[in-house]
Parts: sequence; structure tokens; C-alpha cells
Amino acid sequence: MTKQQGDAARRPPGMTDVARAAGVSAQTVSRVLSGHPHVREQTRADVMAAVARLGYRRNNAARTLSSGRSRAIGVVTLRTTFYSRAAVTSGIESAAQAAGYTVSTATTSSLDTSAIEDALSRLTDQGVEGIILSVPLIHTSPRLEQLTRATPTLTIDGSRTGATEVVAVDQSLAARLATRHLLDLGHETVWHLAGPEQWLEAASRRDGWRATLEAAGRAVPPPLEGDWSPASGYRGGLVLGRIPDATAVFVASDEMAFGVVRALRESGRRVPEDVSVVGVDDIELAEYCAPPLTTVAQPFAQMGELAVAHLLRYIAAPETVPEPASVEPRLVVRASTAAPAAAVTD
Repeated sequence: MTKQQGDAARRPPGMTDVARAAGVSAQTVSRVLSGHPHVREQTRADVMAAVARLGYRRNNAARTLSSGRSRAIGVVTLRTTFYSRAAVTSGIESAAQAAGYTVSTATTSSLDTSAIEDALSRLTDQGVEGIILSVPLIHTSPRLEQLTRATPTLTIDGSRTGATEVVAVDQSLAARLATRHLLDLGHETVWHLAGPEQWLEAASRRDGWRATLEAAGRAVPPPLEGDWSPASGYRGGLVLGRIPDATAVFVASDEMAFGVVRALRESGRRVPEDVSVVGVDDIELAEYCAPPLTTVAQPFAQMGELAVAHLLRYIAAPETVPEPASVEPRLVVRASTAAPAAAVTD
């Protein structure tokens, strides 16, 4: 190896390296990383894949001094230990760093509109160029509308104000995939342990579950209410354990499903021999559940990447009309679901 080659091997990758790996010009790489709206989606994807593969990082400090821009985006998120929130935020941070942006996070312990307004205000005071709302925004207000019009804003929970762009997972489809899977196995109906009523994604999953049962002409059991925690899943599982006819349950999150599985086992009900269980999220622990959990995977990393790409495009051209982008969930079948015992013996 020559000295020049050795120096090249030791130096961090540059924009020309990314351009070479993606098969485009350095100017195109710059346009993609700046969120320019007039770039083909395939080209944008190729460049971002090359950025991730090479570990390319932009020199943020130099760009800020020369442009006067903060090169920062903000994220409003709920203060919680739930895996899904952390996974989405991690995806946002990775994609933002690859594009040469830093991330400022403002957490809120409440879904009250005034609390979200305060979080948005803290971020705008820091001079962020755009904001991602990672909270289920149910209600809006004149102040919230004003804040999201003043700073390009995107939401990733299906909610929106008049000035936000949306990146969301089709939560109704997630519920339909889970419910249809259980019906196809031969279960007469499917019970549901729902998430908190005030969460939009919980409401969409509940609606998808109910619509699937109704379309199949099946009875719709009363939904049980949870709060996303394993403890609430455990409580719901104890209720299901006392219902002999309950042979299948769609649980609105993996973490609640863990609680359901434990409660059923303690109630003398086997999973999946007596009761089949499906969760949502496909968190890392799902395949290590006993038995491994069938679930509907949410593409958290993809959501973060897509949210950052859309937000940067929105920052570059705020006059554009926001277009929602939907990410499809995927059913992952493991050992927690099976045909009902009656169908097997028949």
C-alpha cells in the first residue's frame, strides 16, 4: 500500500466518496443532504444508503459559520420508557446526523395541547430549522397552529395541524394483519387489549380490529383497556384467563403482550395451545418471549429516516403543499399463535 492509499484509508469519508459509492455527482449528494425537493426518490435513497454504508458525517460547525443556519432540527416526544418512542427517536437522530444536522429534543409528560405548545416554543427559541412532532396530537389550538406555521413541522403519529406534514404507519392495517392472521388460523373471534383511548394509534388499531371482525361476520368482544405497560397487559391477561371461550387476542403493543402471556400462564392457560397472542411493534425482546411472540413489525428506523428526509425537503421548500407518507407494517409469525385446540382435534 502506498502512503497516499494509506492516508486515504485513514481519513474519514468525504462527499466525493459518497458520490462515487452512489454513482452520482458530489453536487447531487449535497442536494440530497440539504433536503432539496427536486431530487428523484431513488437517487435520494441511493445517496442515503451510501452515507449510512460509509459512515459519512458532514462538518456541521463549518457549515453553520458559513451559512448562518443552525443545522439543527427539533423533536417533541413524550417522556416515557416505552421502546417504540425510543426506537423512533433513535432513527431520527441517526438520519439527521447522516445529513449533517444535530437534534434537540423537548420532552413532555402530558398530551395536553398547552404542554405540546411549550415544547414547541422551547425548540423554536433554540433556532431549530424544523421540528418533528413524535406525539399523538389529538387536539390543536390557535397557538399551536401559529408555532407550526412559523417553523416547518412534521408529525409521525398520524396527527396533524394545518401546517404539518405527516409520516405515519398504517395502524389500521397493522390491526387487520393481526386479526386476519388469527381468523385464518381458525379462531371464531379475536379479543383485543387496546392502548389508551386518547392515543390516535390505539384508536386506529381498535378500529381496524373491529372492522376486520365485522367484515368476516364474527362477534366483536368488548375491548379491554390498557396503558401500553406490561402491568396493564398482565391485568388484561388475568381477565382473559377467566373467559373459557377466549382463544385468541390481539394486543396493541408487544410490551402489553408480555404481561398478557404471563397472566395467561399463571391462570393455567397455555400459549398458544389454549390462547393465541399477537402483539404490535416487533421490539427486540419479542423473539425472546416464551413462546416467541407473533407480532406486527413497525419499521421504526425507516420512519425516522423518512421523517428526516421529508422534513429537510419541507425546510428547503416550505411553500410546498405537505403530502402524507405512509409506511406499511409487516406481520411476523412466531410461536405464540396456532390453530385453536378444537380445530386441531377435529
